[in-house]
Amino acid sequence: MDKVKALHDEIIEKVKEYYHLAHEPALNAEFIPGKSRVNYAGRVFDEKELCNLVDSSLEFWLTYGRYSRDFEAKLADYLDVRFALLVNSGSSANLLAFSALTSPLLEERRVKRGDEVITVACGFPTTVAPVIQYGAVPVLVDVEAGSANIDPTQLEAARSGKTRAVMVAHTLGNPFNIKAVKEFCDKYGLFLIEDNCDALGSKYDGKFTGTWGDIGTSSFYPPHHMTMGEGGAVYTNDPLLKKIMLSIRDWGRDCWCVSGVDNTCGCRFTRQYGSLPLGYDHKYVYSHFGYNLKVSDMQAAVGCAQLEKFSGFVEKRKANFTRLFNGLKDLPQIRLFEKYPESDPSWFGFLITLTEQAKFSRNDLVKYLEAHNIQTRNLFAGNLTKHPCFEHLVEGTDYRIVGELKNTDNIMNNAFWIGLYPGMGERRLDYMISIIRDFIHESK
Repeated sequence: MDKVKALHDEIIEKVKEYYHLAHEPALNAEFIPGKSRVNYAGRVFDEKELCNLVDSSLEFWLTYGRYSRDFEAKLADYLDVRFALLVNSGSSANLLAFSALTSPLLEERRVKRGDEVITVACGFPTTVAPVIQYGAVPVLVDVEAGSANIDPTQLEAARSGKTRAVMVAHTLGNPFNIKAVKEFCDKYGLFLIEDNCDALGSKYDGKFTGTWGDIGTSSFYPPHHMTMGEGGAVYTNDPLLKKIMLSIRDWGRDCWCVSGVDNTCGCRFTRQYGSLPLGYDHKYVYSHFGYNLKVSDMQAAVGCAQLEKFSGFVEKRKANFTRLFNGLKDLPQIRLFEKYPESDPSWFGFLITLTEQAKFSRNDLVKYLEAHNIQTRNLFAGNLTKHPCFEHLVEGTDYRIVGELKNTDNIMNNAFWIGLYPGMGERRLDYMISIIRDFIHESK
């Protein structure tokens, strides 16, 4: 064993050396304006992520394991919630969160087919997809022009006797009006799912987003606030919801043994379940229709190293946003992100919307930026109901729209965002400011 440990330690030291030779030069490469690419997002890492990844691979425990358990505990501690469960993507996190609301264990509160869920069309499709895939009805309200978040003044108009939940995201890290949305949900006994995939580290009134509602979700895809490659998480303070999500995440089974462990309940072969034979193996009893949504332990190993750096990531995102905002706020042709006074965003991106004073189109500006090696992104779906995936759905039956979605359509036509991730650096930020200002000056 001494030889094994010595070899392990030697490998880890070589991994550190490899990082400094293979990765560090690229991460610290000189920025050349106009030639170097300004990506909207990117991985920020050092030798710790590589060492954790190799350490896990040498252990060769390929599924959920010690790194996964460690990450879940540390994420829950960071967010000050009771339970966090790792999954294989942010989209799976949204699927798992919504699926939990359909569980028979919730009795009369459960979401049933045909029930309604209030959300928005302006965002990423996997916030809405689980609702449609289950057979529930998304009720789509407009967003606010300044925050690009759900307009809470439309909630009452959206509600019906079939409303069971609100499922909505914090746009690009900017918290929605949690006070208004939470009061509405509490008033009518509705579930609240916070899609926190773009907002990990954001706070509202001093409390982390994702922890105000019944369930919060996160994504750890490389462009997000932290990464483990593919990955995501759900978190809650509700023991019953945690039990349901654990079951659905792990094939829908009734058993809660972790991988490689048997008989945690102490009665594996002694109980009656449904109409199964008495003593049927509890490891193969299914109380939900579930999935396998777990990550590998190697992914979790990367996440553990990222989580150690996470507070610094958040502060850097805030500083980068401030620099961009101050450099562009005087331009009347563009409207910049607006936040609530109670909000302390961990920004995911920098949203820019053209005003009526602009003598150019969104695509004119975007093409100019891309031609100058600045990567841009639209605000995801813009208006999801305009996409081919909605063509086979019937408005009024499969989904409902409240009002005219004017701000949603304006964002679809006139908005885009640029990056501000922690590895951006001030020279790239200043370059983006100068290129945007140059284009607007030339377009007058």
